[in-house]
Amino acid sequence: MGNQTRTNKKGLSIKDLVTIGIFTALLFVTMLVGGIVFAPNPVLTFYMPLGAALLGGPVMMLLIAKVPKSGAIAIAGILCGVIWFATGMHWAMDLGYIVGGIIGDLIAGIGKYKNKFLNMLAFICLSLGATGTYICYFANRNTWSNYMLNGGTSKSYIDAMNTAAKNWMLAVILIGTVVVAGMSAWIGSILLKKQFEKAGITA
Repeated sequence: MGNQTRTNKKGLSIKDLVTIGIFTALLFVTMLVGGIVFAPNPVLTFYMPLGAALLGGPVMMLLIAKVPKSGAIAIAGILCGVIWFATGMHWAMDLGYIVGGIIGDLIAGIGKYKNKFLNMLAFICLSLGATGTYICYFANRNTWSNYMLNGGTSKSYIDAMNTAAKNWMLAVILIGTVVVAGMSAWIGSILLKKQFEKAGITA
């Protein structure tokens, strides 16, 4: 009986899964709000991953504090990938969030979800998921363009993207996403310490 109780405490409970679902929904909203500034514009769309990473740090830090268990970040990444897939985004972005969530979970798990730096790094990994589609784009623009055309993206949008795209942009996208996600997670950790713990929300 004692062993079973300890196992239940370590594993994800129904309450944990509900909490993960709620926070994943909030996380997706922050991605949507931050990314919507860039995504509709074919010239600015390359910076969508930066916008998507801008607001989610506090949400992720609180999720980890509420559910400091293996699988929480991975599930959040998988759910985000599934939602983005349902909205018609490129498969590489969907897969990127899934892989980023799993890797982030493993990284945060090294510190037993109590290490601030590793938790921040976990959010950075998750945020890099959005860059997957742009990595594919710069790797092979024709293949990417054909896939998106078949998915319903307008030719004029893709033509404008191709005109605006410069090879140096991929480095900016990757580095910029790391920086923005890191700052967002850092702010989240400050809010978590000064406000959330004081309010007893993380208890």
